Amino acid sequence: MPRRSGRHRGTFRTGALAVLAALLLTGSAGRPRVTPPSPDHRRPPATTMRALHRLVHGGSPGAASLTTRAGFPTARFSTAGVADLRSGRPMGPQDRFRAGSLTKTLVATVVLQLAAEHRLSLADRAAAHLPPGVPATGPGDRTGLRGVTIRQLLNHTSGLFNYTDDPRLSENLFGTGFGAHRYDRHTPAELLRTTLSHHPTAAPGTRYSYSNTNYLVLGQVIRAVTGHPYATEIRRRLLVPAGLGHTSFPGTDPALPTPHGRAYSLIGDRRVDTTSLNPSWAGPAGEMVTTLGDLNRFYSALLGGRLLAPRQMAQIRDEKRTGGIYGLGLYATELPCGVTVWGNRGDINGSYARTAATADGRHVLSYRLNTDAHSTPVPDTAVLTAEFCASRG
Repeated sequence: MPRRSGRHRGTFRTGALAVLAALLLTGSAGRPRVTPPSPDHRRPPATTMRALHRLVHGGSPGAASLTTRAGFPTARFSTAGVADLRSGRPMGPQDRFRAGSLTKTLVATVVLQLAAEHRLSLADRAAAHLPPGVPATGPGDRTGLRGVTIRQLLNHTSGLFNYTDDPRLSENLFGTGFGAHRYDRHTPAELLRTTLSHHPTAAPGTRYSYSNTNYLVLGQVIRAVTGHPYATEIRRRLLVPAGLGHTSFPGTDPALPTPHGRAYSLIGDRRVDTTSLNPSWAGPAGEMVTTLGDLNRFYSALLGGRLLAPRQMAQIRDEKRTGGIYGLGLYATELPCGVTVWGNRGDINGSYARTAATADGRHVLSYRLNTDAHSTPVPDTAVLTAEFCASRG
């Protein structure tokens, strides 16, 4: 698959075929666990179903969405197409899938918790919080991370080159080299060296430029500050207290947990099953495996103020430094009916997912496709518009 341009905010990868277009406060051990909502298989609104069918008719093998609303005891699950082209089985509400850049919202939440604990500051230089052996400069970029702050990593204004845009690496990850390299193991130091072999795209803090490198570095910052891998901190701070039992960070494990369907990519003019792969190249920028239900619970808790103190909530929503494009791992989307929703989106080989919620987290929609490429351009907000605009009032 050709590399993506990176102009689509919130996606994990970059390239020409665009996909259509993430709980509880750390240390709150005494808080109650969240009970997962039961899927409601009643017929969903016709507008939501039409939007899902448009995605399938446009080229995705399958599409599914899950809606949760405060005051309603059940979640509404909707699906179109199939989870597996061979068996023909439909997508299920408990299916696991790779969520790509939705990982970033969880990473950002942990970083903001560390800021609230005064273990780092968003104004700190990233280079001051790197573990031993992780490079801060390279031959292509002699300044490297020395002028980059934690905030600039969070909101993609660091100017660091996006490592997934490196031509050789991109070809192995998404192009014709995928078959031979799908199980390659990649380390953060290796990926950062790839970044630093390229000149920066801009001076730190001067403009927004989406780069997976930013969250690769933030994963290392979390490790240096806490002494634990970023995934361990996410489990301890977010997953376990909130009872998100279907979310995981596979590291180098190529297999998806069961149940799961298949994942499909277009490589050249061929549809390729990309379900199994070593996700170590994605890491804190996009390796998370989850379910639609866990995504809804996480974003509901985050936007409902149950993860971050008010100051950090204001910071995570702050889009001023990016001209209204991106906050700190979270961003707003204004829909045609005037409703504004908050969330993120992500894609990785064979999978696309998006979560959006009202500002208070009381109405949440997550939807997914089992492909990262789509042949027919359908507006990225089509499902969101169907859900949030049709259901107003």
